[in-house]
Amino acid sequence: MARPRTPPYAAKAVDVEIAQVHSPEGLAAFVQFPLQLYAADANYVPPILVERREFLDSKRNPFFEHAHVAFFVARRGGRMVGRIAAGMDERYNRFHKTNTGFVGLFECIHEVGVAAGLFERAGAWIRAHGAVEMLGPLSMAFHHECGLLVHGFEHPHSMYTPYNPPYYEQLFEANHFCKVKDLLSYEFSAEQGFPQKARQAAQKARQSKGICLRRLKLEQLETEKDSIKSIYDSMLKPGFGQLPLTQAEFDYAMHRLKPLVMARPELCFMVEADGEPVAFALSMPDAQNALRAAGGYLSRFGLPWGLLKILWSVHKLERIRVFLFGIRPGFRRRGLDALLAEETVEAAKKQGYRLGELGWIAEDDALLGRTVQFLGANLIKTFRVFSRPV
Repeated sequence: MARPRTPPYAAKAVDVEIAQVHSPEGLAAFVQFPLQLYAADANYVPPILVERREFLDSKRNPFFEHAHVAFFVARRGGRMVGRIAAGMDERYNRFHKTNTGFVGLFECIHEVGVAAGLFERAGAWIRAHGAVEMLGPLSMAFHHECGLLVHGFEHPHSMYTPYNPPYYEQLFEANHFCKVKDLLSYEFSAEQGFPQKARQAAQKARQSKGICLRRLKLEQLETEKDSIKSIYDSMLKPGFGQLPLTQAEFDYAMHRLKPLVMARPELCFMVEADGEPVAFALSMPDAQNALRAAGGYLSRFGLPWGLLKILWSVHKLERIRVFLFGIRPGFRRRGLDALLAEETVEAAKKQGYRLGELGWIAEDDALLGRTVQFLGANLIKTFRVFSRPV
């Protein structure tokens, strides 16, 4: 089969050098670049740099057991002006029967030519690894941060969701990326309470024979993790962005979330049917405002200033994030979603939280979209995934 003809792309900036990262020092510069780029952006929340370096470490993140990733930086006169990652995920391509590469971790100054050079270099790497298209932006996978923020810039930057300046959409479109799908994020208000119709559905589920809602058992967390993964895997099918996590990836993700689960276990629930786990909802404090105070560093000059600022700011948090939510097939349309949502909203209100964010939900998932709106949530953000041939 002939490779699709590549259209002419935007001209790259001739005074910019694109280089692949090969050293720990280069990776450190790659990780730190957003702090420079967003220095004047009050909405941006810097990630903790040591956590980002661990996340991108092929020896520590199990994602790299089945994926290959290359990191590239753009420099003009020795000054960094952009970065991008290119990846090939073997498990994703086998699961979806595709031949796709990924681009992500994209950051760039407001110049189409600089972005053109980054996309060209990433595309060449992906093409050399046998793919025919590149999809993104992703922070390497769909279970990481994914998509480009194109709507909802006025809302806070929530944990584990992308953030970027509005001009990034122009950089992608000027470089001939086309929309593949929008991913939607919703917000609910604990102060407004729970819609009456949804409350009735929750009450009906609560009274159903054999149905029991309980909090997550922290003393049996390993068993609870197995139940959550079993329910999560049962929901997956070869749909957009879907891919079963390996056990190592799931354990790694839960390890990263564990401190937040332990901080507010009141926000995590499991539903059992005749003693068997069939649904769950894991919500956690949205610690972005606390992380903002650290400025990306847990310690500076040998002192834990960043950590102390985080601890000082934790009590001021007003938002939660619904990170994981699932119902085993065969138990849908029985009000379990309403039951879990009602308990989450009531628990958030008791803990003093005002708002919560959940997502993402694919734009064409009409059933889930109607469900979250029935539960009282409102659309607040849109993240867009693009593709182009390589």
